[in-house]
Amino acid sequence: MSSAAPAATGPSARPHSTGRYVGLRLLQMVPTLLLILVTAFLLLKLAPGDAAQVLAGDSGGGDAAYIATLRQRFGLDQPIAIQLLLYARNVLTGELGFSFRNNMPVAELIAARVVPTLLLTGLALLVAVLLGVAGGVTAALTRGRLADRLIGAIALLLYATPGFLLGIGLMILFGVVLLWLPTGGYADANGAAEGWAHAGSVARHLVLPVVTLGMLYAAIYSRFTRSAMIEIYAQDYIRTARAKGLAPARIAWRHGVRNALLPLVTIIGLQAGSLLSGAIVVETVFAWPGLGRLAFEAVQQRDYNLLSGLVLCTGALVVITNLIVDLLYATLDPRVRLR
Repeated sequence: MSSAAPAATGPSARPHSTGRYVGLRLLQMVPTLLLILVTAFLLLKLAPGDAAQVLAGDSGGGDAAYIATLRQRFGLDQPIAIQLLLYARNVLTGELGFSFRNNMPVAELIAARVVPTLLLTGLALLVAVLLGVAGGVTAALTRGRLADRLIGAIALLLYATPGFLLGIGLMILFGVVLLWLPTGGYADANGAAEGWAHAGSVARHLVLPVVTLGMLYAAIYSRFTRSAMIEIYAQDYIRTARAKGLAPARIAWRHGVRNALLPLVTIIGLQAGSLLSGAIVVETVFAWPGLGRLAFEAVQQRDYNLLSGLVLCTGALVVITNLIVDLLYATLDPRVRLR
């Protein structure tokens, strides 16, 4: 996380400080990404079999000489250290290997799936924050009353419901019974291929996956927001605002919610990885063509090159997300100076 410290900062100092901080964080990402790279390589090596055996099995088997020829062709006969250096060199040049199961380079496969995943997780996070903050604030302002208990019960029910079960339930209700929304896929197979019609088709297919993933995290965020709001309302400056006669709505949204968002932003940064892992279940249930479903297929097909590339890609996404969260934290709290 960030090395941010509360301090008074002038308007002219903030751009310089932010730019320097971003540069330092980008440099600090290098060893983290190298560790992720080594992890992806070891994941490939620790998996049972190798690319040569998988290819030989796909072609109906082969003798030892054929497998040895394949290993020599792919450099699998080299020492582990040499293989790691070659893998690192290829990654630095944008070469993540070749997916023999899909007959495509791994980089092209990931590039084709990363946009749907970012679209799904980004909108799901937006839904989770909006619903979670609204529910948490309402529950805090009605503490001990019916609304508070009802929101708490709904949040507990959502939190205890497995993602796949929630997705299937929404799919049956809105896709099978009511026929309001499509039950899976990225867009209509026989629909428009471009323009606003295509965007509308993608949006309709996005509703159920986004709501499923967003509601799971909204339950968590509502509880954090409620606790933060209750703690904030016990502070002296809230009592002072009340004594000055400020409207309750202004106190809640201007003085309470902004400060309550600070711990929530930290939680979002910590849960960036779990959000991507949660997308695996949702993408599988709704046949959404993202990185999560691609990882599930790679495990099923023993496509180790693709799996290691996905580990590297998702690890980089989590690191970048944490940097964005740190910058957002400093934006919400002017007392925080990035250094």
